[in-house]
Amino acid sequence: MNLYLPLKIFLILFFFLLSLFGYAQNKTPKDSISNKLNEVVVTQNKKTFTNTNGNIKVDVANSIYNSIPNTVDLLAKLPTVQVSSDKESILVVGRGNPLIYIDNQKVGMNDLNALAVVDIKTIEIIQNPSSKYEAEGRSVIFITRRFSKKDGFRTEISEVTSFKKKYSNYLGFNTSFKKNKIEWKANFNYNQLQPWENHSIDYQIPDAEIASKYDVTAYSKKRQFVFGGSLFYKINDDDYFSFSINSKLQKDLFPINTITDNKNKEIINNVVTYSDNENKKNFINSFLNYSKKIKSLDTQVFTGFQYSNFDQGMWSQVENNYNNTQFELAQLRDQKFKVNVFSGKIDVEKKFKNEMKFEIGGLYASADSKSDLDIMYYENSENEISHYDFKEQNLAGYSQLSGKIKKVDFSFGFRVENTNVNGKFKTDLVPLINKNYTNFFPKVQFSVAIDSTKSISVNYAKSISRPNYSSLSQGTTYINPYFLYARNINLDPTIVNEISSIFQYHDKSVKLTYYQNTDPVYNSFFFDKDLNIMTFKDVNFDKESAFVLDFELPFTYKFWTTTNSLVFVSEKIEDASAVFLSSKPYAYYYSNNEFKLPKGYTAVLAFRGITKQNKGVFERNARSIVDMAVSKTFFKNWNCSLNFNNVFKKINEEEVFTINNINSKARYLVDEHEISISIKYSFGKVKETEFKGKSMEENSGRVN
Repeated sequence: MNLYLPLKIFLILFFFLLSLFGYAQNKTPKDSISNKLNEVVVTQNKKTFTNTNGNIKVDVANSIYNSIPNTVDLLAKLPTVQVSSDKESILVVGRGNPLIYIDNQKVGMNDLNALAVVDIKTIEIIQNPSSKYEAEGRSVIFITRRFSKKDGFRTEISEVTSFKKKYSNYLGFNTSFKKNKIEWKANFNYNQLQPWENHSIDYQIPDAEIASKYDVTAYSKKRQFVFGGSLFYKINDDDYFSFSINSKLQKDLFPINTITDNKNKEIINNVVTYSDNENKKNFINSFLNYSKKIKSLDTQVFTGFQYSNFDQGMWSQVENNYNNTQFELAQLRDQKFKVNVFSGKIDVEKKFKNEMKFEIGGLYASADSKSDLDIMYYENSENEISHYDFKEQNLAGYSQLSGKIKKVDFSFGFRVENTNVNGKFKTDLVPLINKNYTNFFPKVQFSVAIDSTKSISVNYAKSISRPNYSSLSQGTTYINPYFLYARNINLDPTIVNEISSIFQYHDKSVKLTYYQNTDPVYNSFFFDKDLNIMTFKDVNFDKESAFVLDFELPFTYKFWTTTNSLVFVSEKIEDASAVFLSSKPYAYYYSNNEFKLPKGYTAVLAFRGITKQNKGVFERNARSIVDMAVSKTFFKNWNCSLNFNNVFKKINEEEVFTINNINSKARYLVDEHEISISIKYSFGKVKETEFKGKSMEENSGRVN
């Protein structure tokens, strides 16, 4: 099949629309103009992207982005946001892993996968979150769900057909209802996915005279049931009660094929590894909120509870073929991981007449996880069985004072957290992991208005980044007889100190940041000479520091709106176990160009990329992606979109580093070259909503 044929078809369609629906329009009768005027004006004036002090807000509901089939892929298209190749983690360029909120509720990757895109109103990337947003995170991705404003109902049915290397399908149903003081929402999605991935690592161990290279490919067949519901009851103008629940049930079938060339001194082996794999991932998250205003004190009190559960099980049967002989069974692997998280929270907010606001609050969170490992080795008919239990408790309190004195807006806050961690194998008499520590996290922000169009702000923050709970378990993944991926029960959190300054002019901004991380987490190699096995896992490095210069440059001209981000980073990662290669500045660039065409057509041309990265320990290649899309609403209720992602198939990710005297060159191929067709039909009408929610706990983002 000619791989460029879909691109040619799309380009022809794109430019055909530009020419067909250009400025030369037939005049519409006066009555018709009168009937449609309000709708056209609103659409034209509503910007998809807005920038305030470096914080970027995206209008998803009224843009072409609402046709993207899932929330994680949507985030990958936003300025400065980078999604990992396995879509299990998110980075904000120069800011690390962000906190993620949905309607003021702190969530994680599982919640994102359980959220329907059609349910999203806006997404805001907050660069300098205050003490109100927990200590874990230097940036916040704040997602506001879409609720309408009048009594009634509204229902949307959506169908997205996606063509990558294989076909995938997303079917969605979303409904909402409001009557007087009661409002509820529900969504259900059924997804049939067939993702593909490939990666290879070429490594050498000079001390052991070993040179090895493997290339692994996996096709998955995923079945996902995604559903959620929310209930809101407005007691009076100031008080409310709400309950929310969302879940994703997923089952994977994915055979993995690996080709390995291994040289150990004079012994050379070519090994073909085949594994049958079944994987389930079931997630559920629920919130219960109550907000009460004490009118005599003019004080708002919020209390909330949250429960999260993540249950994963993976079964694998592995066989190897050495040097083109025959396949022989090697291992039967059965691994289970389960985590339960419960938390309770209280927030108190008091406003004063002189525009001052005082906030104070506390949180208690408890997590309990179990990971079971059962491996049978066919060669000697032996079994390896282990059970690891992990418990963590967090007790936190915060206080914040914010307000305005003349032209100066200020916010001063701090957070104190005590963490108690215990990890123990069932065969251990005493805990293997036993930690109890307390951290103090101050945050200060000052903003001065120079005039009505210009302002400058200065920020200081100390924060923490904790590994998710599954990273602290004992799971492993078999790649070939010589190589394992493993988790690390000994990971420590990363402490971050940061200072930044932002200059804002109209809707444009420039930001300079310096940060320093202690105990940052990166990948490392460990070689067992006795077993002749390489293990690849996350560890804490010594330190990391960086200067970041960030330009946000939106621009509008007639029917063309462009949003541009240009970020320069000089980053340095250091560790005693790693060879320091070089540290050089690199650049991240992003440009989204939206064209509002006549007759309701919208066209988007977007590109993003990053130059070669020299980070001290790691060297990574330059990458770029170009996306195109066109959208049109028909008969008010039908919306159709055609998306072409990664038009030029720039999907290679390469990484070079030397750690523990092991030289490595890795390559990752991601299945992002895609054509998708989205069709949505909506009916009914919902009126004004009062739905509110708030964050209950700090650790739901770690439940995976």
